Amino acid sequence: MPEQLISSLSSEDSSLPSTPTSDAPSKRLSWSRLMQKLHSSQSLDSDSDNHSSADNASDAGSISLADLSDSELFFDPAEEALCKEVVQLIALNLTNAKDCVLHCSKLLIPETLLEHIGQELVHLSVSEPCGLRGALVDLCMEQDGSCEAVGQIAVDPYLVPTFQLTLVLRLDSRGFWPKIQGLFTGRSPSSPVVRRALKLSTGFRVIKRKLYSSEELLIEEC
Repeated sequence: MPEQLISSLSSEDSSLPSTPTSDAPSKRLSWSRLMQKLHSSQSLDSDSDNHSSADNASDAGSISLADLSDSELFFDPAEEALCKEVVQLIALNLTNAKDCVLHCSKLLIPETLLEHIGQELVHLSVSEPCGLRGALVDLCMEQDGSCEAVGQIAVDPYLVPTFQLTLVLRLDSRGFWPKIQGLFTGRSPSSPVVRRALKLSTGFRVIKRKLYSSEELLIEEC
């Protein structure tokens, strides 16, 4: 009887599942390491995506130097202020020349013309050693097949000019103006002769000549 009891207990013990010993801790350890690796991999991917999106946003908002013009690349507030003063002097010289040179009762100067002249002054003076201060500006009027001098402006009279700009202006002979310019004619107080009113065209020619080198003339139609 005792032998049968012992054998039955032995058989029951063998049928029971064996208790894991050293394998379970190693499996749990490998699983935790796997989770750590997955977490670190996701973190790296997230950081990479953030950096990539930030770089793309930075590239999208950035401006290439090749997209900028010379005047934008070398923008100088002092030069811009000086340019406005020169444009005002040009308008004043033209207005003063209406009696003795242009022989008209009224001279109309479009704002667009003055804006274009200012842009050309900045553009053509960017590469000069003294900038716009070294410019000598000659004003001429083209009419009836001839070109007549109107005035000359030394931007900085205390500086030796480094380049010369000749602005050749034209009268507006197209569009609606020739039909209505008679409405702006008047009589001079000292003369009963009727004098016409003139309007300048928005187009002009500019000629640049460097005074310190033998380079060829630069002629631009604006």
